[in-house]
Amino acid sequence: MKNIYKSIITVLLTAVLVLPQVTFAGNKDRSGQAGASELLINPWARSAGWGGVNIANCFGLESLYSNVAGLAFTKKTELVFSNTQWLKGSEIGINNFGFAQKVGESSVLGVSVMAMSFGDLPITTVDLPEGGIGSFSPTFLNINIAYAKAFSNSIYGGFNFKIISESISDVGAQGVAIDAGIQYITGEKENIHFGISLKNVGPTMKFKGDGLSIRSFLPGQESQFTVEQRSADFELPSQLNIGGSYAFLFNDVHTFTLAAAFISNAFNNDQYVIGGEYNLKNYLMLRGGYTYENGITTNERTTVFTGPSAGLTVQVPLNKERNSSFSIDYSYRATNPFKGCHAMAVRLSF
Repeated sequence: MKNIYKSIITVLLTAVLVLPQVTFAGNKDRSGQAGASELLINPWARSAGWGGVNIANCFGLESLYSNVAGLAFTKKTELVFSNTQWLKGSEIGINNFGFAQKVGESSVLGVSVMAMSFGDLPITTVDLPEGGIGSFSPTFLNINIAYAKAFSNSIYGGFNFKIISESISDVGAQGVAIDAGIQYITGEKENIHFGISLKNVGPTMKFKGDGLSIRSFLPGQESQFTVEQRSADFELPSQLNIGGSYAFLFNDVHTFTLAAAFISNAFNNDQYVIGGEYNLKNYLMLRGGYTYENGITTNERTTVFTGPSAGLTVQVPLNKERNSSFSIDYSYRATNPFKGCHAMAVRLSF
């Protein structure tokens, strides 16, 4: 019991420490000052289908992005592989793989790896601005190691440790961050959910490497010297997410879940998300959402997303006794410019 209270207090103290930093979220003067913006990309097809609104009712591996507390709902073992065509037309692809395993009666461990590919980019120099001397490929890699626990039938919590890597052939930056989250379930039929999560809390990052040094003549010297340019530190895009959901349980066949969330960004506009999901006996799930932020409906919009998102899941039971299943997820998020973000995922639970 003492360990339970210690874990809850740790999460609450984390919230107190980070809240002052996030309080000034939405300040346009801070936009663009953070790095590692790939931490704000949802690589999971199912939750992206309704704009990541499921802060309070995300379950299993996908919780590693929205609210790590939901990882505690993993029944036994879960494997997910997803592929995202990010901003279709930009030739940016995202591959994401995750594995979750229940350990003991109430604890779950989860691991996921997200890799972004940008294709081959031409190498250019001052003398050869058009290239023609080869190409390079940037590498963005995020590794998540998570732990979640069911403290009771109503309270679930978890932590996620992130390893961040951004690099090209001669310059790179590495960093670490921590997520923490809590979910609370109430109601006579346990159909009311609340959740809060803190994301991307960590030290600053900095680029280093031979690519930041040049050979140059110094005044008064006849030979060349290697001069190293120092890059500035940059902060991580921290977030505070608060959400709630209510499930309308019509019968054992039909369920409709209505969810809403507030996303407070330290370096971007705050966002308000609303979404819904229809569930047909866990065989078919249809979902949709809308994300609003200041200026999204005007020419002053500062995001590529225009708000709407939609998705579906087709799930087939494999063994009812073991409660195993296989599912395919798809999601779409509208953008302007480009042709939206499309994500596909396959999931195996057993």
